[in-house]
Amino acid sequence: MDLTIIIPTCNRLPSLARLFASLVASLGRVEAAREVIVINNGAAENTEKIRQLARAADLKVEVLDPTPGKSWGLNQGLKRAQGEVICPLDDDVVVALDWAEKVLEAHRSTSFDAIQGRIFPGVDPEGRSADPERLREYNIPIIDYGDQVREIRGLTGTNGSFKRAVFERVGFYDTRLGPGASGFSEDTEYSMRIRQAGFKIGYTPHAVVYHELDPARYGLEVKRQVQYRKGLSRSVYRRDSVLLHVLPNLFANCMRWVIYKTLGKTQKAYKTEGRILKCWGYLVGKARHLALPRAGTGRD
Repeated sequence: MDLTIIIPTCNRLPSLARLFASLVASLGRVEAAREVIVINNGAAENTEKIRQLARAADLKVEVLDPTPGKSWGLNQGLKRAQGEVICPLDDDVVVALDWAEKVLEAHRSTSFDAIQGRIFPGVDPEGRSADPERLREYNIPIIDYGDQVREIRGLTGTNGSFKRAVFERVGFYDTRLGPGASGFSEDTEYSMRIRQAGFKIGYTPHAVVYHELDPARYGLEVKRQVQYRKGLSRSVYRRDSVLLHVLPNLFANCMRWVIYKTLGKTQKAYKTEGRILKCWGYLVGKARHLALPRAGTGRD
């Protein structure tokens, strides 16, 4: 199976250098043809710097000129992808040594059309590992559904992959979603369309990436912004009833939050606050959509 790796990146040159180094080691263990497409979502001068990083890592990379927004960038990569297996990767991860062979093995040995791998916490810029007691504070995606291959409902773009047939039927990402647009959910919405098209999504514990820890993302305020932006993103592609679903959920979660805070159940209050902010973000997003003309999805 041929492999296409698509990496949208935005002003993260040190992170990209670490990812390139890990890809060189991992891709060197597979015989399959592979291509790496990097889309520069940042400043124009970064395009040549990315090429320099690739040359320094001895990695053959096609670098596309600046494209605003992660979903726009992913779509540019999909237009050029030649591989039978397509794997979008975030620019702030490093892949395990056997990552490439485990991704391809999962696609060869299972009936799944799209596959999610594990995402573990990596290290911070100083090389410090994650504190298991502080995982919620890091505000990074952590995916660990256990040690068995099994069917799941959705992909997380940080370490998901799909067969070319999926893209040929499902099409491009919705450019209203993701970083540089609504902020989140381009992978969630794409997963919905994958399932609606009749494809199966699976999980493998064997294809592992490590997400870097960024101190700028730590803490409660960042978490609040993340949950609110996820609510805004949901308002773009979901059609939940405001009266029958969103407002009752908002009210119920506000009541739960008061109870948990009163009883000193800090972790439950923390989770519930996230649900409240998602509901609020959804309501704000829907109000904005009513006030503004509808934008295209960019999926054509």
